[in-house]
Amino acid sequence: MEELKEYTIPFIGLKIGEHRFNFEITNTFFEHFGYDEFEKSNIRLDVLLDKKSTLLDIYLDFSGTVGVHCDITNEPYDQAVSGKYHFVVKFGQEYNDENEDLLILPHGSHEVNIQQYVYESIVLAVPTRRIHPGVGDGTLKSEILEKLEELRPKGSNEDLSGNENTDPRWDELKKLLTDK
Repeated sequence: MEELKEYTIPFIGLKIGEHRFNFEITNTFFEHFGYDEFEKSNIRLDVLLDKKSTLLDIYLDFSGTVGVHCDITNEPYDQAVSGKYHFVVKFGQEYNDENEDLLILPHGSHEVNIQQYVYESIVLAVPTRRIHPGVGDGTLKSEILEKLEELRPKGSNEDLSGNENTDPRWDELKKLLTDK
């Protein structure tokens, strides 16, 4: 995959110590990876590169929103995402990124590209189950929600909370759990 130059940090001219970089991530970043789950994205990424004599400590800190669709109603909404990620860059004989927290660059390298780490961190920060905030508090009005409410089984709440309609065979089996 072609590297995005704006996410390549040249470290050869930097002094030993901490250096900060800021990025604004939009949908063009995710389109580069062929990821089309987000309608829009507005994420601020702060990168702290701590250069040491033999290695680089890189800290990613991001926050913002991504436009996704609700899993229940398919309504679009802005999902807040935030997270932190830390990885170490060391130098060795050849390039190796098999370990997720350790990147080995060949001796003589003068820059590091962080785009893959940024991409994975943000995508993994999005909840696997996306639910519109209006679903939980009841403010979202949607045809799908109305249809789900119409098709909801009647009397299911009473059966779960009350024990008056339980099968006596189950009651006998429950006694076995407490008898030791």
